[in-house]
Amino acid sequence: MRIIDLSMPVEEGHFRWPVTRGRKGDFAKGDLFEATTIGTTCHGFTHMDAPSHMVSGGPTLDDLDLSRVVGPAAVIDLSDISPDQEITSAHLERSASHMQDGQIALFRTCWDGQRDWRTEAYWREAPWMSASACQWLLERRPSAVAFDFPQDWTIRRVLDGEMRPIKEHVTHDILLRNGVTLIEYLVGTAAIETEHVFLCALPIRIPGSDGAPARVVAWTEEK
Repeated sequence: MRIIDLSMPVEEGHFRWPVTRGRKGDFAKGDLFEATTIGTTCHGFTHMDAPSHMVSGGPTLDDLDLSRVVGPAAVIDLSDISPDQEITSAHLERSASHMQDGQIALFRTCWDGQRDWRTEAYWREAPWMSASACQWLLERRPSAVAFDFPQDWTIRRVLDGEMRPIKEHVTHDILLRNGVTLIEYLVGTAAIETEHVFLCALPIRIPGSDGAPARVVAWTEEK
């Protein structure tokens, strides 16, 4: 089996997500240990959302059954998608017909190959999900949906300091608020060459959290 890492590195200097990184101890000063410290948002880089991210009093990641984010995933290949293009239910009818109820839906737009995720263009020029596409997915009862692009059109408004109504954050409104875990901001999906993979997406265990950084990997058969 081949393991494909789909996780963004947590780096300093990103324009969206401040990262504070420090170090305790110094070998050069004779200390026995060095220990890195880090501080950042739970909703930056590759991460997971719990319903409580958008629903007051909703379930947190403590309530997540890990079997919903570890298991068979259907790869939805939309690598031919154009910048700033709406993804509709018609796209999914064409590219996700092999997805079975209860599987993880894994998008493969390879968007990080078109725009660098460290730049604003990655967020402002990305393809985006329509309400019809979200409803199409919801009807197939995915255990989770994993995106390799900034999936809501409203993200570009958030960058401008404008928070649009919840109905316009379609993946959060239609999927997350109905209990479908969102796995966000994957990279490296171009390395996936099969219609199905075994996906493992494990959030850091932060009690009571509405989200958490995650290390996400896919297992595929070695060719």
